[in-house]
Amino acid sequence: MEPVEERVLISELKRQLENEALNPEQKISLLVNGLNKVLNSAAMQTNSNSLAQVKSQLYQSGVLNQCVHVLSLNPSRLRGSWSATATLAHLTSSCCVGVEPGSQSEAFHRLFLPSVIDSLLPLACQLMSRAECSFRKVMDSIGWLLSAHASLTAQVLSSAHYEQIQMCDDAAVSLLCIQMWIQICTVSRNFLSALSNESILLLLNEAVGQLALSSDSAVGGASIALMLLMAKQLGLRLQPLLLKFKGLDSLLEKDWKGRGFDQDVDQLVAIVQSKKSERSQTEVSAERVRAACVIQAAWRSYRTRRRVKSLNRAVSALQRRYRARRRRQQEQKEAQKWEEELRYQVCVRRQQARRRFHQKQRQLLQLLPPEQVQPYLQECERRAAVVIQSFWRGFRERRRFNNTLRHTLRQEHAQQQAARTLQRAMRRFLETRRAAKAPPPAPLWIGQTGLTDSRRVELKQQVEEYISAHPSSRVSPEECAALHEEVQLLLQAELLRGEEEQREEQRVEALLAYTHTQMEQLLDAPPLSVVTETQAHSFLSQSASIAARARKAHNAILQASQLPWWRTLGEADTISASDSAQELEAELELFIRGSTDTLTGTEL
Repeated sequence: MEPVEERVLISELKRQLENEALNPEQKISLLVNGLNKVLNSAAMQTNSNSLAQVKSQLYQSGVLNQCVHVLSLNPSRLRGSWSATATLAHLTSSCCVGVEPGSQSEAFHRLFLPSVIDSLLPLACQLMSRAECSFRKVMDSIGWLLSAHASLTAQVLSSAHYEQIQMCDDAAVSLLCIQMWIQICTVSRNFLSALSNESILLLLNEAVGQLALSSDSAVGGASIALMLLMAKQLGLRLQPLLLKFKGLDSLLEKDWKGRGFDQDVDQLVAIVQSKKSERSQTEVSAERVRAACVIQAAWRSYRTRRRVKSLNRAVSALQRRYRARRRRQQEQKEAQKWEEELRYQVCVRRQQARRRFHQKQRQLLQLLPPEQVQPYLQECERRAAVVIQSFWRGFRERRRFNNTLRHTLRQEHAQQQAARTLQRAMRRFLETRRAAKAPPPAPLWIGQTGLTDSRRVELKQQVEEYISAHPSSRVSPEECAALHEEVQLLLQAELLRGEEEQREEQRVEALLAYTHTQMEQLLDAPPLSVVTETQAHSFLSQSASIAARARKAHNAILQASQLPWWRTLGEADTISASDSAQELEAELELFIRGSTDTLTGTEL
């Protein structure tokens, strides 16, 4: 995109911002989208100075002033759009780094940059307790701005909003502040050298204050790393400033040894004590005592504040739990009391009902003549016996019905299992028969068309010529001839076996056809009232064993039909399903064997 088009985008953004109907949220969204579009388009240019020119145009057109104005609004007017506000703060700080204000350089450094800091610090103070990610983004924006403009450090360190951030009890906030200064010193190596002694002393005061007040290892390690980095970059300039913090070495040795960074602690203690050795022992001891008193006072005041702050919550929680427990106990006592009262009322009413019944019965007995008292009592006993007997019979019948139902269900289950077994066996038998009936696949050499006798003789001659031209070195011609004869014998035996299997299948098919014919004849048989002697002879079995069994069963049925009815009681057929199946299978085997004998005799 050409710079002309970027200028058009900036002018369009400025024109949209001049609309007075926009609320703060709409302005924030418009600024974020417009700045992203302009900066991305400038970053894609091949010219290295295009980004600086675009930032200068944004400042000169007043867009950055609009950003600062929106960021400095009252937090109540932002209505919770903290993420977009943090993004706008990040874009504003990025536009302030690398800008070339030109003739407006003095106004840019004296007025505009301090106004940016004054808008970012209150925003960070508001985001400290609302959104951690947005607060981190705003603090990174402040650090990025300070790394490019070190003159703003004194303003940041002396700001009331930054002091409020330092006074926060959250260890994450303190660690983020220390890490911001470490990152600034790492990115810009000339940052500390450009600061005044007052600014360096304020920065040291922050690091030492974190060591004295915080007990978090991460915060302590970051503070010690910051002080070591300052000592490395400032050199001898830092030692006189460190002497103003009396008792710092004792604090490091007592509270921060054994935290995982003992090497850094020893190095910092050595730096602090390098100028301290010139003092007398009495001054050192007195300073240590005063430093210990200061540290103890600070720690005790901090601990007291935290205890007082958490005391209200603890008391409220204790009272709430005590009241809830007392309420549950009272509810349990009331429920138990009501239950006992209900049980007592039930007993009393039962006694009253029984007493009324007996009184009424006694009154009735008094009204009866003497000779009717005994019959009346006997009638009451009879009725009571009837009620007891009815209850007992009902209980006995229900139990008998349950036992009968359970036995019936068990018997039905057994019958179903037997039926499934028979069906499974029958299906397996039918599958085997179908597989046996399926014709075997024909060999590859059978059924080939197009091979005439002359062609066969020609092929045989070619094979013999090839064999004579390429004799085998491992098999002699005699062994080849013997192997050929053996193969021919095996082939002949296989063909004979196939003929036998085909003959057996034909015999089985004939047997099945005969069986089916017999079954169809039985199904189409006329009733005994109209049957003739010729028709009856046609239904006689040719198997002597089956005929004898049928005659015996018929005679048994005739004899049983002539017996009186009382002789048949208790002699019902109790043959189980498995016995009936075995008997049916035996009869079917006899029938098949007799039919087979008949067919064999017919074939012979």
